[in-house]
Amino acid sequence: MAKKKLENSVNKKEAEKKEIVLEDTLLNSQKKKVKGYSKKDLAEFRKVILAKKNEIIEQLQNLKDQMMDSSTGQYVNENSPYSLHMAEQGTDAQEREKLYLWAQRENKFLAYLEDSLQRIDNGTYGICIECMDEPKYLCPTCPLIPKPRLLAVPHTQHCVEIKNSTTNNNKR
Repeated sequence: MAKKKLENSVNKKEAEKKEIVLEDTLLNSQKKKVKGYSKKDLAEFRKVILAKKNEIIEQLQNLKDQMMDSSTGQYVNENSPYSLHMAEQGTDAQEREKLYLWAQRENKFLAYLEDSLQRIDNGTYGICIECMDEPKYLCPTCPLIPKPRLLAVPHTQHCVEIKNSTTNNNKR
């Protein structure tokens, strides 16, 4: 009797698992594939991203040059012979720190641009990640991010409405 109850319990669990798998399969088959931007538009976006990328690389090189001692070719440190007074050393240290932070920020932006290029290659560039699966229709092009936004902020993954709502939620 106990064995029969155990078999019934196991059979019910297997049936439930099969139902769940069937439901998941139906849900996945009902999801529409979101059509992204045309190849022409993607080529335009790639051009903008590559221009920004080159600009950032140039800025990073300028920052590197500012951090290097032109006579020795090494990074300037606290013991720089140019600082003759303690107050000047403090100012120099603050300037170095500011340059390092700026370089770090630029490197992060460069990574965002690389991710954007990867999304172009994957065919997901320009699709709002919040509206991809379930469009919210907050903007006229939903789930696509409007083209002017992508041209202004080429590394974005959100339309303006979604970005504003998440920013407002974070401020509360």
